Amino acid sequence: MNFSGIKNLIFDLGGVIINLDMKRTFSAFAVATGKSVSELQTMFFNQEIWQSHETGKLSDQELRQHLRTNYIGNLSDEEIDSIWNALLLDIPLERIQLLQHLKTKYRLIMLSNTNGIHEKHFTKILANTSGISNFDALFDKVYYSHKIGMRKPDFQIFNHVLAEQNIQTSETVFIDDNLDNIEAAKSLGIHTLHVVHPTNINQLLANA
Repeated sequence: MNFSGIKNLIFDLGGVIINLDMKRTFSAFAVATGKSVSELQTMFFNQEIWQSHETGKLSDQELRQHLRTNYIGNLSDEEIDSIWNALLLDIPLERIQLLQHLKTKYRLIMLSNTNGIHEKHFTKILANTSGISNFDALFDKVYYSHKIGMRKPDFQIFNHVLAEQNIQTSETVFIDDNLDNIEAAKSLGIHTLHVVHPTNINQLLANA
């Protein structure tokens, strides 16, 4: 795309900056429960419990207890967190370097659907990869869904970011790997870039 006139870049985290593999978490849950991966996927995605966790309505400890009661029995907090975090892979150093370079030219914002358990873990991955203690050092502003009580693709969260940062849709590009989120942002007039594996943000933003 043409980046002329663009001043703001809004990044998703999972699948855009950090690599993900949901199968790892489902496989680990399958080992712990004896249930099949497909059965677990059906149960997981049909419940509002995950959205409640991502919007902070359900605490990390309440989620752990829900998992114990409904899925995995009496595993420890540490064992549950290890399974829950298995989907979080690596953050390639070249992506961190790209963000550092882009920050000299644009206002950078992160907008991520996530939760407290994941936040602790991906922050460690960032520190181990780069020595950077948290994503606040790479972005002008970071928005995590569980801290602001809103999640994508709801229009509310996009309008919240636009208003709080006092930025214009015509000057803003939103980058995400989830098509529903992309379509929501696009309907509000925000420019979008859809990250589709194996293409990565370094390739998509080569012209930025």
